[in-house]
Amino acid sequence: MGVRMGRGRQGLLDQLAVLPWPVGLAMGVLGFGVIRYGIPAWLSGQGGPLTQGLAQSGAFQILAWIFLALCAMAAAASFLDARRKRRLLDAQSGLASIAALDWRDFERLVGEAFRRQGHVVEESGLGGADGGIDLILRKDGQRTLVQCKQWHRRKVPVNVVREMYGLLAHHRAHAVRIAALGGFTRDAARFAADKPIELIDGDTLFAMIRSVQAAPREVGTASPAAPPPVHARIEPVLHAPSAPEPATPDCPRCGVAMVERTNRFTAATFWGCASYPTCRGTR
Repeated sequence: MGVRMGRGRQGLLDQLAVLPWPVGLAMGVLGFGVIRYGIPAWLSGQGGPLTQGLAQSGAFQILAWIFLALCAMAAAASFLDARRKRRLLDAQSGLASIAALDWRDFERLVGEAFRRQGHVVEESGLGGADGGIDLILRKDGQRTLVQCKQWHRRKVPVNVVREMYGLLAHHRAHAVRIAALGGFTRDAARFAADKPIELIDGDTLFAMIRSVQAAPREVGTASPAAPPPVHARIEPVLHAPSAPEPATPDCPRCGVAMVERTNRFTAATFWGCASYPTCRGTR
């Protein structure tokens, strides 16, 4: 559950680097004890001058420290990669920021969002820039295959969805999820309608990301103003207009009045901070 160390064969340290960092440290301490004390003790009980001499040599001590150092390096790589993914997810402020990522960071972003939902996430290494199985999710005994498509200018066609559905039986999975920033064609949506396939478009993905961000910004959190004096409260009542104008929301980040904008990718309207790009607050 960490950085992908390569799309080919992986060794023990590569596998430790994709596990939570405490696992790597625990493996290093355990291996150190076995190599430093366990093996020499076993050799000492075997008898014979060769095994006795080997048990009393300092070779196992050196090997034990080397093994511990390598496991510590793998644990450090896992820790740094996990921190990078947390920051990557928490930094997303809209579809534009997601579209600016490269395909590798897009996969990491989707994987971190599922991880925060409670899934065990395996970065399978079977996908790539052109698609395939990018992630494997495990939760409640269910196994789900995930493909990530960072196409923000075109929709995913039905043949891509059909190919992923064909991998269910081969990988003994229960469901398929496809995350595509630009959405899906009508044929793709019709094909997935009655099957264990979840299509996640850009708006749905961003909503999922906002729901699991470490410190989601709540809308309308500005502190209320102090109550005016009595005469000030009476005066507006005497001269209040018959139809008040609709209120414009304030920016949840800086408090400046917002303006209505249109997302160039999805054509959806939203409130954006008038101080953009200095402030990127949205509603």
